[in-house]
Amino acid sequence: MTHRSRTQRLALLSASTALVTGGLLPSATAFAAPAHATAVAAAAAAPTPTPTSTRPAQGAVKTTDPPSGITAQLPGKAKVRMGAIPMEGGSVDARVYGVETPDGATGFAVYDMPGDQIPLEDALKGFVDAYGLTGGGTLTTENVHKTTVDGRPALDASLTGEGPDGPAVGSIRFISDDDHLVMALTYGPEAKQKDLDATHQQLLNSLQIP
Repeated sequence: MTHRSRTQRLALLSASTALVTGGLLPSATAFAAPAHATAVAAAAAAPTPTPTSTRPAQGAVKTTDPPSGITAQLPGKAKVRMGAIPMEGGSVDARVYGVETPDGATGFAVYDMPGDQIPLEDALKGFVDAYGLTGGGTLTTENVHKTTVDGRPALDASLTGEGPDGPAVGSIRFISDDDHLVMALTYGPEAKQKDLDATHQQLLNSLQIP
């Protein structure tokens, strides 16, 4: 991959991620869909039906991404956002399932493409760049490390941000599957870090990829 094509791909990924994941992070971070025309042109978002879910005894909601069968337990009824990411030779559909909580927000996203189509490090960079596109302030990554999830390549990172409402922290994981790229994210105020860490761990533990 040439430097130019990699830069173009990251630009598209960033703009599209900003639009698609605009409904995932808590409103307190001002992480909204970008108004910039090129970013809007890079992806289209539309409401989708409520995800298939059941409510286990512990109060979590089992949320299913119908096209892929990927599921996770979320602490409430998910808001759903979808869009398309322009890629070489076509576009990639993406769906985001997010829940706001008193501590922040958590959720997961499913991208309909082979997980190795984009290096996980590039996916992480695209997300960080997307945060900047939305005007949410600065976002940096720490403790970035590769791992595996049920034999699938994965990348974990801690997030720190500085937005209009003060310091924020979070955790993110990208998982590379044969047919999908999956993102799990938890984010919120720095003062709630302990609770956010527990929420993210619950999300990771419950995430199931068929």
